[in-house]
Amino acid sequence: MNRVMRNNGEPAPRVESVHRALVLLKLISEEGSLSVTEAAQAVDIHPATAQRLLMTLVGDDFARQGEKRRYFPGPALLRTAKNTASLKERVRPFLERLYEQSGETVHLASLIGTEVHHPDCLESVQPLRFGSRVGTRVPAHVTSEGKSMLAELPWEEVEARYSVALLGRLGHTLHVDLGELREELERTRERGYATNFEESEPGIAAFAVSLGRIDGQHGSLSIAMPIARYSDDLGESMAEYLKTIRTDARDALHSA
Repeated sequence: MNRVMRNNGEPAPRVESVHRALVLLKLISEEGSLSVTEAAQAVDIHPATAQRLLMTLVGDDFARQGEKRRYFPGPALLRTAKNTASLKERVRPFLERLYEQSGETVHLASLIGTEVHHPDCLESVQPLRFGSRVGTRVPAHVTSEGKSMLAELPWEEVEARYSVALLGRLGHTLHVDLGELREELERTRERGYATNFEESEPGIAAFAVSLGRIDGQHGSLSIAMPIARYSDDLGESMAEYLKTIRTDARDALHSA
């Protein structure tokens, strides 16, 4: 990192503790998360000192502590991001946190009309896993992500979107029952999360929550796994991960 220079060309005095804290903030922002060991190595200090610095950042909301003693961007750090940052850039820390907690494939999705787009993904390393859908577009009403976002819209808007889509060139491929969709969206609102059990494709179990509108884009986070590995207990855990991260993401992203 470059040293600040005085007008006479001499290096300005630097408060090392402040410098180290700023370096750690930069690393957390760029890497998405940071462990105590990684922090200590990055600024060449004892792990106990690194932990005190990280906990100071937590105390001032510039970082938050997650599982396995990793530190993630906090609300104050996220609020400093430029408003022009993309949905992908702003949500990435929460996607990484969701991946670390679940160990399954996680996606960021956005809603465009009646389709779900997938701008970002972290794919599970398990031998049997659900693969990345980055770049693909899927009808919203058959995905957990789409249902989570549609459930936040007034029914009149959902109906209007599908009325337009059904009259379009690919309307005959939608295969949507609006009465059933309305009931499913009501169940989604009551649960606080959406599900997809082999609706979009065979062999998938997926859960999602909506993040609301971020810089004009409606975003959602999801966890997907092979249905062969699914259990009710695992599903409950995934739903809790998502609901907790939704709360933190909304607090950070919507107050930015």
